[in-house]
Amino acid sequence: MELKNVTLEETKEGIEQNRLYFLYLYGTNCSVCHALLPQVEEVLKDFPQITREKLNVHEIPEAAGAFSVFTIPVLLLYVNGKESIREARFVNIESFRSSLNRIVTLLD
Repeated sequence: MELKNVTLEETKEGIEQNRLYFLYLYGTNCSVCHALLPQVEEVLKDFPQITREKLNVHEIPEAAGAFSVFTIPVLLLYVNGKESIREARFVNIESFRSSLNRIVTLLD
């Protein structure tokens, strides 16, 4: 399932309203961002209970400040409104999968 682009306001609502909320922060001309996204989407297929969205920090620069982002891409997972996973730039996709699995298992 492809991640949906959202605004900063929609992101804040998503964090508040969803038990599990994943946000992918990326940039327009970021080759690492565009290479990593399909891998992240593939991992998230195994976790349908996680609401997932993406936000372009080049189009919405205030998002970088709101989420303390200094490099992109950034993968964020919120559990009950609290940041539980933060991965940035060069992400080990299997480590990310393992972290998601651990959290989801604990919540079930």
